[in-house]
Amino acid sequence: MATAEVRVYDTTLRDGTQGEGISFSVADKLLIVERLDQFGVDYIEGGFPGSNPRDIAFFSEAKHLKLQQARLAAFGATRRAGAKAAADPQMRALLDSAMPVLTLVGKTWLLHVREILRTTPEENLEMIEDSVRYLVSQGREVIYDAEHFFDGYLDNPEYAMRTLEAAARGGASNLTLCETNGGKLVPQVASITADAVKRFGAPMVGVHCHNDSGLGVAVSLAGIEAGATLVQGTMNGYGERVGNANLVSIIPNLVLKMGRRLRCAGNLAQLRDLSLFFDELANLRPNPKAPFVGHSAFAHKGGLHANAAQKVKRSYEHIDPAVVGNQTRVLVSDMAGRSSLVVKAREFGIELDEKSPELKGLIDELKEREFRGYEYEAADASFKLLVSRMLGQRREFFKVEGYRVIVERHGGEIWSEATVRLNVAGEQVHTVAESSGPIGALDKALRLGLEKTYPELRDMTLRDYKVRILEGNEGSGSKTRVLVESGDGHSIWGTVGVSDNIIDASWEALREAVEFRLSHPRGAKP
Repeated sequence: MATAEVRVYDTTLRDGTQGEGISFSVADKLLIVERLDQFGVDYIEGGFPGSNPRDIAFFSEAKHLKLQQARLAAFGATRRAGAKAAADPQMRALLDSAMPVLTLVGKTWLLHVREILRTTPEENLEMIEDSVRYLVSQGREVIYDAEHFFDGYLDNPEYAMRTLEAAARGGASNLTLCETNGGKLVPQVASITADAVKRFGAPMVGVHCHNDSGLGVAVSLAGIEAGATLVQGTMNGYGERVGNANLVSIIPNLVLKMGRRLRCAGNLAQLRDLSLFFDELANLRPNPKAPFVGHSAFAHKGGLHANAAQKVKRSYEHIDPAVVGNQTRVLVSDMAGRSSLVVKAREFGIELDEKSPELKGLIDELKEREFRGYEYEAADASFKLLVSRMLGQRREFFKVEGYRVIVERHGGEIWSEATVRLNVAGEQVHTVAESSGPIGALDKALRLGLEKTYPELRDMTLRDYKVRILEGNEGSGSKTRVLVESGDGHSIWGTVGVSDNIIDASWEALREAVEFRLSHPRGAKP
């Protein structure tokens, strides 16, 4: 018997935006809908129609979108106690959204029925059935979200099931069991979901889980294993408190590990880009440790691991990274062996012989520099320049004859001025630049002195700047490591500098960032 297809329901635009620090404009939300549709998501929940000006504007625009695969959903609650669905303002707002799918949330747990809604168990059942039946009668598909279902089931399994029966009688196309508090363990979710599947059939049951116990993905997969055929979640696990179940992890696990059929399975290679797209719109730095899609997800630091992974990838990688749009990375550190450095150099188009004296010299130099505080895991560009220098291949684009930085306070403002003296193609260049901070002033002065000869630097920008004090026991005289991230609109690269002077460490990282850009055509790695 063929396994039923699992439908993916994305609630990033509603549940995801309830997460701290997560906010999307109307334009962002429309872009997200189109991107999720292209990826192959089955349902996209847009929010509460009529709840705020942003969602009102979104639904007004969204109804004109021409989606290829996904069905858009508006979200709301069952009617109020003592009223009729046909006269309830929220029912009208849901219908006015013009969305083809309406998702209704209702109470399952008697604690909420009595203490939150302050109504009777029987009235709650009528509210559920009446609300679903009315919306279905208006030609809409209705998905019923059984809020706190697992808590409600453990409190009173008979009543919890009766709430699902009420929604089913009303004509709901799916009964989604919500693990709203995020506290249940895998066996509990599996067992309770299996009971619901036995009662209502697999096509009728879905799961919606949260990550409060760090198990959002695990319990979601357990629900599918128990027979549910719809899974709700958010991209990158955005959501209230510690977040919702992460679809970016759920989807590849379902396809690659559990062999389930998903409409988006054919687009799995877009998964990393999709994850980065959401972080970019949310103005968040991507999580490098994110499973499947993180920058470090397939990174190997130990020499033994790197060597084995190069010989037989699956020896140290649970999947082929390319399947989800990621790639293998070899990290360079004082733990690196010959094979790691050979592999890493090959990423830059440099072929090294494991038995060559140059390689031994590179290993010795690398270990000595790391002992001094250098770190190359986030500074691939500096590593490339180091390899080039050790092999005698590093080109000299300019010479630094000196620099100076002055920091002054003018009234209530602090201002910095940097002076840089260079020798560029035999010509003496002396530039001065100002900025609010000394590093910005140095960066401007350096590139100002080079842009006439190297106009390609005009597209280069300083993206990020990080400082770490390495020897805290020496106080203000401690050694400092500076990591600089630069970009040109096509590529991003990292460089490192170390000194007991923060300005000098910054200067080294800035200078190497420029050297790397000059030694690589636009768009080159890393």
